[in-house]
Amino acid sequence: MTQLFDSFVRAVGAAFHPRMLWLTLVPFAVAALAWLAIFWFGWEFAVGGVASLLDRTSLTSHLYSLFGSIGLAGAHAVVAPFVVVVLAIPLIVASVLVLIAALTMPAVLRHLGRGRFAALDKRRGGSWFGSLAHSIFVTFICLVLTAATIPLWIIPPLFAILPPLLWGWLSYRVMSYDALAEHASADERRAIVRRHRWPLLTIGVCTGLLGSVPTFIWASSMVVIVLFPVIAVGAVWLYIFIFVFSALWFGHYCLHALQQFRHAQGGAGDGAAGGTSSGDVLPGDASPGDASPPRLRA
Repeated sequence: MTQLFDSFVRAVGAAFHPRMLWLTLVPFAVAALAWLAIFWFGWEFAVGGVASLLDRTSLTSHLYSLFGSIGLAGAHAVVAPFVVVVLAIPLIVASVLVLIAALTMPAVLRHLGRGRFAALDKRRGGSWFGSLAHSIFVTFICLVLTAATIPLWIIPPLFAILPPLLWGWLSYRVMSYDALAEHASADERRAIVRRHRWPLLTIGVCTGLLGSVPTFIWASSMVVIVLFPVIAVGAVWLYIFIFVFSALWFGHYCLHALQQFRHAQGGAGDGAAGGTSSGDVLPGDASPGDASPPRLRA
């Protein structure tokens, strides 16, 4: 628990570092341009398709009758756009997470590797392509689970529990891999994820709750349907900032756990396991990339 809180505090401080704020701009630009183009060319087609599907269901006809009985006969016009918005939100979040994993997470870890964890050996148990494939695979599973549980989202209190759990699980699976891919071997990565499953899931759920804030803003107001493309741009940046913070939190926690794991295994090749928590290399010590044990000062 102490390490969980310590990594949280460090992540908060690092998230507002100018370099970290700059790193939010690249995936933001890519995601914003891509989704603006999708909505510009595909909004009417998506709304028309959803409206056609809704018109064939008896549940929708009962819902429209209910709207008419309470004096909201015109409200049926916003049902299809609202459904499109609700379905688009998980896709936007998933695409942003993939971009973070592919573009930003490596830069975040390099930032950590040059500071606190500079003396931690890099055993490269993962790769950029492995990270991308892992992210896409886990994201696909999360989307399937999301689609399967959407009918439950209208049931209190599941609407407040399921999304953070789903995004928490997704963040935990994706970011724990990325946080350890460069520094840990494949066996070390699997062992750490297994041993620290619950703290990592806790980090994922907490960041999932943070990620649900823009989702709540999107889904809680009908005016969002009219302004959705504009609001989506701001919400995409907010998601990216939250995911960068998540990457920092996972990075601090996982790399510290790797330090402790190597220390428990004998500390071979880990200059930081000897007690220099700041990650600074002492004069006369081995360089961060040297796999040999650090030399002791006379």
